[in-house]
Amino acid sequence: MKNSKLTMQTLTRTAMLLALTLAFQALGLPTVITGPLVNFMLVLSVILVGTGGGVFIGTITPWIALLVGILPAPLAPAVPFIMAGNAVLCLIVGVLSQSTAMRVLGVILGSLLKFAVIGGAASYVLTLPAPMAQMLTFPQLTNALLGGLLAVSMASAIQWAVSAGNHSAAK
Repeated sequence: MKNSKLTMQTLTRTAMLLALTLAFQALGLPTVITGPLVNFMLVLSVILVGTGGGVFIGTITPWIALLVGILPAPLAPAVPFIMAGNAVLCLIVGVLSQSTAMRVLGVILGSLLKFAVIGGAASYVLTLPAPMAQMLTFPQLTNALLGGLLAVSMASAIQWAVSAGNHSAAK
């Protein structure tokens, strides 16, 4: 989305993307599937509704995952860092979203920075049991890369479908 004006359409789309992201989390699938799916939704949200929508979804979903038990309680101290990592991913993709090639670069840089924020916190700031800390290191990088690159590759088709739906609704 090119302008930053908050419209009812943008708000509705953001709410729908948030609901889909939460639904993916709630499926109870293994983390190796859920992680890339959530990152897919974050990057797709940036592309479809803008950076603000992606950041909003990326900061809400860790809290909800903790509240409903998807994220284990011992990881509660990590939630602010997960939020920050998600926000960084969305911000970088948003800034570098002028073309597909730039989006790919945004996903790569954003994934690396997300990993640095979350993995750095797990390694140097937080005191977590080793298996919990390990969940917050390299899996974060691979999840962000896989999900983000998939979102970029599918974004054109999704944008075309959304645009086609808007044109047929206007008739």
